[in-house]
Parts: sequence; C-alpha cells; structure tokens
Amino acid sequence: MARRGPAVNLGALKRLIFRPQPADAARALYRAAVDAARRPAVMLALGVPDTLDGRFELVTLHAALLLRRLQRAPALGGLGQGLVDLFVADMDRNLREMGAGDLSVGRKVKRMASAFYGRLDAYSDGLDRGGDLAAATERNLYGTLEADSVRAERAAAYIRAVEAALAAQEDAALAAGELSFPEAPPC
Repeated sequence: MARRGPAVNLGALKRLIFRPQPADAARALYRAAVDAARRPAVMLALGVPDTLDGRFELVTLHAALLLRRLQRAPALGGLGQGLVDLFVADMDRNLREMGAGDLSVGRKVKRMASAFYGRLDAYSDGLDRGGDLAAATERNLYGTLEADSVRAERAAAYIRAVEAALAAQEDAALAAGELSFPEAPPC
C-alpha cells in the first residue's frame, strides 16, 4: 500500500500563489491613474493643453487623488508608497526617453516629486480645508494658459467627482489593483 502525503487544499494554495502582490496592485492602480489622465475626453473636456506640462499635470492630478484615497485606508498604506515610487520611476524613465542627461535627471525628478506633493497639498486644501479648488486648478492645470474661471470651475467639479468615485470604491478592490475613474465631464 502506497503512503499518501498530507491533504492539500488546492483552492487555498492557488489563492496564496496567484493573489495580487502589493507591488502588482500598486502598478495596476498607477496604470489606471495614468490611463485616466491620458483619456483624450478628459483633456478636451477640461481644456488642459496636450503638451508635456499638460500631460504631467493630469497624471499628477489623478495620482494625487488616488494617493489621497489610499491614505484614508490604513490597510492600503503600502500601496500609497508603491504609487509614489512608481510615479517617480515613471518620471525618471520619461525624462530619459526624452533625452535628458544622466546628470540632470535626478535634479529634474526631484523637482517633479516636489511638484507632485505641492499639487497634492493644494488639491487637499481645496477639498478638505476650505481652500479655493478652482484657484488651485488655475495655477496647476492651466498655469501656462490665460485665466478662465469657467474652465477652472469645470476642473474643480471633475476633481470632486473623481474624489467621490474613489471614495466609493472598496478597499479590497483597490488592494487587488482594481480601480475605476469616472468619465470625463461633458464639454
């Protein structure tokens, strides 16, 4: 008679092996934020210029709003750091692809990371502390354009909609890297 080994629960083993790892989840969340930022409908509806600055501002906006959501759930704290790490690595890679020299990349990435945290603070001020969210969008999303209060208010409304949509998403879904951003506002 052949000896049998211990019983193995294949379902539990599969969940252990194939469950999303935090780095994979952070990568999926960052990718969703970048994809949302790059939607032509968002750029068009908000009137953000299709330039390097405009693209940077939209990626920063979506990543900052996502980071705010992750920070509100202590169990997702590691994902927030992973998101920031991916943002910095993405900026580094993009600068290198654009031909920035090795000696200047670090300095430029540091400025971009500082800009990210500055925008995070400005949007948080407008969302949480009674600051002027439209003014923050005017300074950041539209810093290279002529002032337009209607456009800035539309952007502020979009930011509030994204904030509400992110707040409604389950922690477990975010931990698995599942995320959905709202559609762009009508033009």
